[in-house]
Amino acid sequence: MTGRAYPRLGWAVALGALVGLAACEVAAPPAPRPAAAPAPAPAPGEGTRSLRSEQLSRYYASLQADLLAQGLLRTDGGGPDTPYSAETLTRNFEQIVFFDEYAQGAGISAAADKSAGKLRRWTGPVRMDVSFGNSVPLSRRDEDLAATQNYIRRLARVTRHPISYASEGNFHILFMGEDDKDEMVQVLRRRAPNISSRTLEVITNLPRSIHCLVVAFSSSDSPYNYTRAVAVIRAEHPDLIRLSCVHEELAQGLGLANDSPDARPSIFNDDDEFALLTSHDEKLLAMLYDPRLSPGLDAESARPVVRILAREKLGQRL
Repeated sequence: MTGRAYPRLGWAVALGALVGLAACEVAAPPAPRPAAAPAPAPAPGEGTRSLRSEQLSRYYASLQADLLAQGLLRTDGGGPDTPYSAETLTRNFEQIVFFDEYAQGAGISAAADKSAGKLRRWTGPVRMDVSFGNSVPLSRRDEDLAATQNYIRRLARVTRHPISYASEGNFHILFMGEDDKDEMVQVLRRRAPNISSRTLEVITNLPRSIHCLVVAFSSSDSPYNYTRAVAVIRAEHPDLIRLSCVHEELAQGLGLANDSPDARPSIFNDDDEFALLTSHDEKLLAMLYDPRLSPGLDAESARPVVRILAREKLGQRL
């Protein structure tokens, strides 16, 4: 674990002797004082935080405590109290894959069109990189990076798709807070040079009710094939909400774009019952990246295959 570095205040005191001169002479000006050495810059995360950032930290800490007190944010992945059938898995897949939580091109406005869209996912390798804002302490970065890399390995194992950690990738994960907005814009413009001003505005001005966000991009000539994504995890979050954001946003950025109130046990449900990816959610990801499905399929065309995949995942005979 990286130690914390504290700035020091250095005092430079110049000592001199006053030399008496004859009355007719003009006294020479004293030698200039040597400039004090500048204080070392604070280590990342050790500087003064803004009032807004402090308020968000307190709010999210209180929110996490309240959710845990209600028995929510479960990390057990489900159990005997959360059974589901192949039919349920099929229905949940259709709701989460073919529908959108937010309207396309409308920022964070809820989708008004409830009609099913088409299957979207990555066809090429997914290389995930991580950036930290200056407000994130070094010790916190070590923990976040280790947890994210571990989850990336899990996603690769579940989907059997080439998903890996990289220093410069095409899926950008930003741990940044209120005090890192300028830095966030710089990182996004460097790593996603074609990002629009509208998208930048959405990402850097999230309301408090949006805990985290992912935006996936595709090209105009291949609109159902993701080629780049950006996930933003608020630096003000406490441990469990922070990790839950990693789990949900990275999985949503792979193609599980929607939430459903009927999905259980699942993180793709706004009830906050589960904090971390469940076995149910792993099955959804495995089904999404099964080669028997492909980007651009509509829900009706995919349904017969999805039913087969759901039964397979539950070990049922076809």
